[in-house]
Amino acid sequence: MRLVARLFVLALLPLSLSPAATHTGKPNILFILADDQSWEALGILGSEVKTPNLDRLARQGTLFPRAYNMGAWNGAVCIASRTMFNTGLSVWACRDLDEAIKRASREGTPRPDVGASWSQRLARAGYRTYFAGKWHVALFDPHAVFDVVGTIRPGMPRDTEAGYNRPKGPDDKSWLPWDRTQGGHWEGGKHWSEVLADEGTDFLRQAAGDDQPFFMYLAFNAPHDPRQSPKRFVDMYPVESIRVPENFLPDYPWRREIGLDDDFRDERLAPHPRTEYAIKVHRQEYYAIITHMDEQIGRILDTLEATGQAENTVIFFTADHGL
Repeated sequence: MRLVARLFVLALLPLSLSPAATHTGKPNILFILADDQSWEALGILGSEVKTPNLDRLARQGTLFPRAYNMGAWNGAVCIASRTMFNTGLSVWACRDLDEAIKRASREGTPRPDVGASWSQRLARAGYRTYFAGKWHVALFDPHAVFDVVGTIRPGMPRDTEAGYNRPKGPDDKSWLPWDRTQGGHWEGGKHWSEVLADEGTDFLRQAAGDDQPFFMYLAFNAPHDPRQSPKRFVDMYPVESIRVPENFLPDYPWRREIGLDDDFRDERLAPHPRTEYAIKVHRQEYYAIITHMDEQIGRILDTLEATGQAENTVIFFTADHGL
């Protein structure tokens, strides 16, 4: 299988690029975006996490492990990075546009001109555009800037209270990643990563008979918390085998000085003070949801191959920022 893979790194997550395949006409473009995936969370980089499909892209292309996100104008870096992706503007220009839109909404004044999105520019170049997954870009309505739109997801899956301040010990089973009653990525009855792959493979099969090139933007909510996946993926990572980082501390000494109080949402996910056991469980669940996402990406890549489109498709993979 020969994939034209261009995994482009922004925000500390590696991407790859391979030489262009010989083809006539414009190549298809597949852009896959993960949410909260650390740059080091790839098997090919020596991590404990199993990512065979992302690893095959990296082997066939070029890995960029030293790309950096410009940052954000607030704590939600995902908003800034996605806005930069879709506009091509710097973080501060994106902030100014975001604030101008909010101000116009508050004051009831006309919405400012924000220019053309990435997808609109590609549409002008002759591409049929597709989006599904996490959007989180206030500047554009995806229905207005893409030709085809699948299921749109919010900024993060809904956590239940049971998903916080856990685990308190080996006997704490109050929340489990495969428990569908806890909502989150399971809301709607099927894991959001699987729904994204279902819709994506359907679009690819439809696009196979189209002379028009496509731009496909798939935005996973994984591996953002709540870090849920089917049990078989969690079982791939026995807790006792998970490594604890060498720089582990029960608490960050300057946490409160930088505004991370105990009630800060992310700080509430694990108990204070941190324990090695809790860290192992959270890393286990993080690895599992990444491996589950990787399997869905494999379905997309396999469909490209099965429909004869792999040779003429440039593939990007990155995350919105490092974790």
